[in-house]
Amino acid sequence: MALRDLGAAVRWLRENTEPAVVGLPARGVRRVRGLRREELADLAGVSADYVRRLEQGRSHPSAGVVSAIARALRVSRADYERLCALAGYAAADGQVPRAAGAGAMRLLDRFGATPVFLTDAAWNVVAVNGAWLALECGAPTGHARDWNVAWRTFRSALGGISRTDERAAGFQAMLVARLRSTYVRYPVDASLAELVDELRSTSRPFDTLWRTSRTVGAYENRAVFRHPEGGEITLDGNLLDIPGDDLMAVVLTAAPGSADAARLGELVGASGRPSVVRVGQTGPG
Repeated sequence: MALRDLGAAVRWLRENTEPAVVGLPARGVRRVRGLRREELADLAGVSADYVRRLEQGRSHPSAGVVSAIARALRVSRADYERLCALAGYAAADGQVPRAAGAGAMRLLDRFGATPVFLTDAAWNVVAVNGAWLALECGAPTGHARDWNVAWRTFRSALGGISRTDERAAGFQAMLVARLRSTYVRYPVDASLAELVDELRSTSRPFDTLWRTSRTVGAYENRAVFRHPEGGEITLDGNLLDIPGDDLMAVVLTAAPGSADAARLGELVGASGRPSVVRVGQTGPG
């Protein structure tokens, strides 16, 4: 009974959602009310046949699929909670948490000579350490999303960072996969929805990865950082999850005993930067 009710609810929401509400253009006279199954499937990242079976009460969706459908249809919080209840799940929290707890902040301090920055699950940088600031790898643009890694990557790349084509592709795939997971887990976060909509509409590489997003496990990537005073430093980046705060820490290290490690030590030692700095949406890259 619950699956039939869930299917009926999904169908009702689909048929009562105007295409313009979900960003679809009006293309002449539409022969069906609301969205087509194919349109909902494309927006939610599932197949049209899956949507058909779901509406017929013949499929039990995962919590992620329920959230993806709710997000695709831009439903209200109440409708989202009802869909979750009919599927047998608790509704996910609505907003991406941005607060960094004391433990996460201590992590930045303990890595004093190693560049580290913290981001929330939507890739907004929330804090950096002095070693990261010492790299001086980007100038502010004055844009509200200066501190968002996804926006910086696909819309306003930091000029002081470069990667090989292969490593750049891997970094972008990981970034989009993580963001897509966040998008499903926080279906009513308006700021996150705006970020994704902007990137999908203004960056073809992002939109392509979004539509074909795959799961990315352990992450390690290498990049070259160019300091404004000259010289290049090659650093390896690793991503650490901080589950309690739903944050991520990006840690950049140089090979022990290398010229890169020596140059990094010189920059950090001469910078005089504060050990930890909380940041916001606007500010320097």
